[in-house]
Amino acid sequence: SGRTSNGGGAPRPLYMDVQATTPLDPRVLDSMLPYLTAYYGNPHSRTHAYGWESEAAMEKARRQVADLIGADSREIVFTSGATESNNMAIKGVARFYKSRKKHIITTQTEHKCVLDSCRSLETEGFRITYLPVKKNGLIDLKELEAAFQPDTSLVSVMTVNNEIGVKQPIHDIGEICRAHKVFFHTDAAQAIGKIPMDVNNMKIDLMSISGHKIYGPKGVGALYVRRRPRVRLEPLQSGGGQERGLRSGTVPTPLAVGLGAACEVAQQEMEYDHKRITQLAERLVTKIMSEVPDVVMNGDQEHRYPGCINLSFAYVEGESLLMALKDVALSSGSACTSASLEPSYVLRAIGTDEDLAHSSIRFGIGRFTTEEEVDYTVQKCIQHVKRLREMSPLWEMVQDGIDLKSIKWTQH
Repeated sequence: SGRTSNGGGAPRPLYMDVQATTPLDPRVLDSMLPYLTAYYGNPHSRTHAYGWESEAAMEKARRQVADLIGADSREIVFTSGATESNNMAIKGVARFYKSRKKHIITTQTEHKCVLDSCRSLETEGFRITYLPVKKNGLIDLKELEAAFQPDTSLVSVMTVNNEIGVKQPIHDIGEICRAHKVFFHTDAAQAIGKIPMDVNNMKIDLMSISGHKIYGPKGVGALYVRRRPRVRLEPLQSGGGQERGLRSGTVPTPLAVGLGAACEVAQQEMEYDHKRITQLAERLVTKIMSEVPDVVMNGDQEHRYPGCINLSFAYVEGESLLMALKDVALSSGSACTSASLEPSYVLRAIGTDEDLAHSSIRFGIGRFTTEEEVDYTVQKCIQHVKRLREMSPLWEMVQDGIDLKSIKWTQH
């Protein structure tokens, strides 16, 4: 199986965690290399060829990003990644319109950086509505409608969830926001380049993009900011006024070039990738479910991105399963929160039982995942789930027909 050794000779696990990050596509690296060596000019230097060639490369990359989402290149602002883009969009819009508008709507299953941006706005006197999601992970559009207030400035709903892969009804949300004349922001870090996104068709006003989730370099991303109807935001960073004054600081040409190339490659490969990843995902789920009982797939079956699969294995501790599957790189939630033993807040929001939430594993299938890797993962997973269940007294009780919910556990 495609495992490579790291200097020490020990084989590295095979990689099934593409929601956390993706490997750099070799085509992206090729496009970046010249700007790391020969063409090192500052793209904002207007007085010589070094600056001009970097500026031309940066503007080409801006067009490549814009083309992927149906935008105008003047609407693309380069950032350090989706976390910065999310912060800029949410805090930027809130603060710009704060004299008249003090209310924001988001969901309980957003990425941490969206929820934390909202929390910090609460300390500045804004009111935030955190919409719950249904059992399938999708928001209820009627609840969204009911949440609007006369002073709502922004709705922020992610496109594809990073933990359970569900895809929100972005098109419908865009329509509702436009009807209420409220700006609509979406964190599309897990969606862009994987499913078709069109900012005009979906009526999106702000969109966050990340490089390292689409086989581009780490440390770069973008924020799409609509020009008509125009969205105004207060910048977070003060400085030389680069990026239309919205994001000061020298744009890192090699990273921007890498993001642009990654977007272009994604546009070319999207249909092929999606078909292939769908087949591999079906293979993984079908094989596991046919061999192991009591496995739950988290999130809606239909409205989802197939490459993100979150399964709960009842009566097995997720952490023990991850440890057992040490030759496969997997996770039990987002990389940002993987240090804490709290069960995932995304799984809690869809009403997953505490114990099932603790037994969930996320499998990520990407552009470079092979059939052999999927089969190896499946085989190891089945083997270890069976082994861990045989060791579990709970599993034994369930086999004996005891309803665990009826048991009164004593507190020692």
